[in-house]
Amino acid sequence: MFVYTKQYGLGPEEEDAFVRWTSVLGNLADQLYYPCEHVAWAADANILHVDSFRWWTLSTTFWALSLLLGVARSLWVMLRLRQRLRSPAVAFTSQLPRGKQRAVWAQMQLEALTLLSNLADLANAVHWLPRGVLWAGRFPPWLVGLLGTVSSLLSMYQAAQADAATP
Repeated sequence: MFVYTKQYGLGPEEEDAFVRWTSVLGNLADQLYYPCEHVAWAADANILHVDSFRWWTLSTTFWALSLLLGVARSLWVMLRLRQRLRSPAVAFTSQLPRGKQRAVWAQMQLEALTLLSNLADLANAVHWLPRGVLWAGRFPPWLVGLLGTVSSLLSMYQAAQADAATP
């Protein structure tokens, strides 16, 4: 994760500013999530003598924040792609060339899958926060498992699609 964040930096210059900053803030949340999770685990294993509950809460909060930023990013990207397909310039010139139109639709589909995966994980993240926060602790075990499975299957499908697209 650190290598990815370092490579991404403050985002490519050609990228939309909203996308760039939601990605940067999401990377920051991810960077803070992992150490908190490790401290919580070490506290549960009696390696560190700190209150693991606080560290689990902090870890889950960073996870939820990262997912929320991912949801916002995906919604924004999908909106921009939809605008691109429906812009007056595109309609005036009798639409995008077929190849480009397909590429935009494919990108929209991948963003929709990312959105669904992030929403499933976000629902689980909120479930694991302390009681009293939204629906925390209210999901039955089967729903927690289903949401995790849906998210994992969507991520595996996206990874397989990315591998298939790579020559």
